[in-house]
Amino acid sequence: MKFAFTHPMHSHPYNPELAGGAGVAAVAVAAEAAGFAGFGFTDHPAPTQKWLDAGGHDALDPFVAMGFAAAHTTTLRLIPNVVVLPYRNPFVVAKAGATLDLLSGGRFTLAVGVGYLKREFAALGVDFDERGTLVEEALQVIRAVWTGDDISFQGRHFTAAGITAHPRPAVAPPIWVGGNTAAARRRVVEHGDGWCPFPAAGVLARTARTDPMDSLTTLGAGIEDLRRRLEDAGRDPSTVDITFSNATGGTPGEPGFDAAAYLDGVARLADIGVTWIQVQVPGDSLARATDVIGHFGEQVIAECGLTSPSIPGCP
Repeated sequence: MKFAFTHPMHSHPYNPELAGGAGVAAVAVAAEAAGFAGFGFTDHPAPTQKWLDAGGHDALDPFVAMGFAAAHTTTLRLIPNVVVLPYRNPFVVAKAGATLDLLSGGRFTLAVGVGYLKREFAALGVDFDERGTLVEEALQVIRAVWTGDDISFQGRHFTAAGITAHPRPAVAPPIWVGGNTAAARRRVVEHGDGWCPFPAAGVLARTARTDPMDSLTTLGAGIEDLRRRLEDAGRDPSTVDITFSNATGGTPGEPGFDAAAYLDGVARLADIGVTWIQVQVPGDSLARATDVIGHFGEQVIAECGLTSPSIPGCP
C-alpha cells in the first residue's frame, strides 16, 4: 500500500501560506520525509464564484506546481488529482507531462478526469457535451506521442500530421483514469495503468456527474468489474493501480483520529484490491499541514508494515 495526498488548498479563500513557493516546498519536503509516495494538485483554471461560494476551492496550476515540488524532492511521485483532460489540447498535455517526467527523473503519473463544471468548460471554450469524446482521443494521442514519432491524428478540433515531439520520457509515465463510472473503467482497460474512483454519495455524486461510491461494497463491485474487463482484454489486473480514501479511524489531524483503526481500514482496502490511499491533510495553516503530515508518517506509514504485515507494499 502506498499513500498520497493533494496539496491542501481545500477552500476559498485559501490560506496564503499554502500558495507560495515556500509553502509548496515545505509541504512536499514534509511529505517525502514522512514516507508518502505521492503528492499532487487539483486542476481548476477557471472556477466560477458561485461554485467557490458553494464549497469549491482555489487551485494552483498543477503542472507548474508539480514541477516546483519536484525540484525540492527526490523520491516523491507527482500525481495530479486530477488533470481535466478536455481542458487542454492533448499535445500540450503530453509535452507538459513529458517535461515534468524528465525533470523529475521519471516521477510523474498522469491522473486524468473528464470534468464536471459546465461553466468552467464554457470559460475555456470547450464543449461540455463533447468531454467524453475529447478524453478518448486525448488518451490515444498522449500515449502515442510519448512512445513514437511521426504521429498523425485527426481530432475533433485539430489535425496533427507527422508530429514528432522530443524529448520523450525514457519510459512512458503511468496514466490513471478518474471517475466512478463504467466508462471510466473501460478507459482504464483501453488506455490506462490505474483507476481513481472517489467517495461520492447522494448530492456529491450528482454534482460530480458520476456514479455513487459510498461503501466498501460499491467500491468492491467496481474493482471486480474492472478486473473482469482487464482479464477479458488479456491484461493482468495486478498490474493496474487502484486509489481510494480511507474513512476508518477518522481524519488525520482531527480530534479522535485513531491510527490503529485507520490501519485496520487500510488492511480492508488492501484486501479488495486498493493499492494507493489518498489521505486528507488539513489546509488551515502551513504549520498544521506539515505537523499532521509528520504525525501521519509516524502513526500510520511507519507502523503499516509492523502492525499489518499482510498489507502488500507497506514500508
